Amino acid sequence: MAEKRDYYEVLGVSKTATDAEIKKAFRQQAKKYHPDIHPGDKECEEKFKEAQEAYAVLSDPDKRRQYDQFGHAAFDGTGGGAGGFDFSGMDMGDIFGDIFGDFFGGGRSSGRRNGPAQGANVRLSVRISFEEAIFGCTKELEFNYKETCSTCGGNGAKPGTSPETCTQCNGTGKVVRQSQSLFGVVQNVTTCPSCGGSGKVVKDKCPTCHGTGYNTKKVRKTVEIPAGIDNGQCVRIREYGEPGINGGPRGDLLVEVIVSGSRDFERQDVNIFSKASISYAIAALGGDIRIKTVDGDIIYTVAPGTQTGTRIRLKGKGVPSTRNKAIRGEHYVTLVVNTPTGLSKDAKEALKKFDELSGGSLTKEGGASTDSKKKKGFMDKLKESLDDL
Repeated sequence: MAEKRDYYEVLGVSKTATDAEIKKAFRQQAKKYHPDIHPGDKECEEKFKEAQEAYAVLSDPDKRRQYDQFGHAAFDGTGGGAGGFDFSGMDMGDIFGDIFGDFFGGGRSSGRRNGPAQGANVRLSVRISFEEAIFGCTKELEFNYKETCSTCGGNGAKPGTSPETCTQCNGTGKVVRQSQSLFGVVQNVTTCPSCGGSGKVVKDKCPTCHGTGYNTKKVRKTVEIPAGIDNGQCVRIREYGEPGINGGPRGDLLVEVIVSGSRDFERQDVNIFSKASISYAIAALGGDIRIKTVDGDIIYTVAPGTQTGTRIRLKGKGVPSTRNKAIRGEHYVTLVVNTPTGLSKDAKEALKKFDELSGGSLTKEGGASTDSKKKKGFMDKLKESLDDL
């Protein structure tokens, strides 16, 4: 039989951990390895049992004290401790109730499952342009809105009747299931399947809402999309989600923003990237070019001798910060030198002459220079392009 691991190591806590820290650590382990979450996974089942055993000891002050003094021998009858003890009957309902509440209820649970609970959130999506994401916009959405039924007041029962206490869970909203573990019987708690956790069932349904407690209608809502929002982010509209349960607050409407791509720009966080073509003459001699930005075209002065691939920064021409609209990212522009095409014979000769005068690698006849190992420069590449014309 494999040697047992240290219980503190199993839960990932120190030997001085508080009761709250131990409970939190076990809750995380149980949530990660519970057999109901990983059906048929033997490894997860073993890790879950190991965590259960560790928690059974460390959560009990007397057992923890024995374990700290004698280790595992305290419970197998071989050490100086009080000998083995019965793990059966340990109630972990509050822990497992919280765990399954997180998975199936969408949030934290209170002590009573049939108490007021917030309604579920509703998700929609809206598509906007690249520029709308940069500067913000407003969009009108149409969606189904569940309104509390005016006939039954939201309880789903026919007027003159009331919801009855669920007979399966006796109004608790919870169903307790016992399972056998290595150290005895453990109680697992799940939401009642008959009442959905409300603790109530409707026998005589409301004729207007058919027992649901709400009526669905189409509504229109204007949504403010903030400047700087990125693809996949959501705008939250409070209390436009599902109705609350047992008098709880409504859920929220979450509008996911889908940003269309741009032919001219790319975005990375708050920075924008683009390319701009410049002529060979501008690259060599310098001059003004027009660059497209999200704010409109600007004039930029290119320095003489600019090479293709040169990146320039346009400060404050990027995306506004969603936290501070006064702050914007940068716009980075990569300059690409345009190789001329469709040149006349005279234009080709002029370029060859220019290369001779500037000490280039071409001869007047267009042949290679004597330095055959010299790395190809711009004019070498340009000639190869011209020869193909």
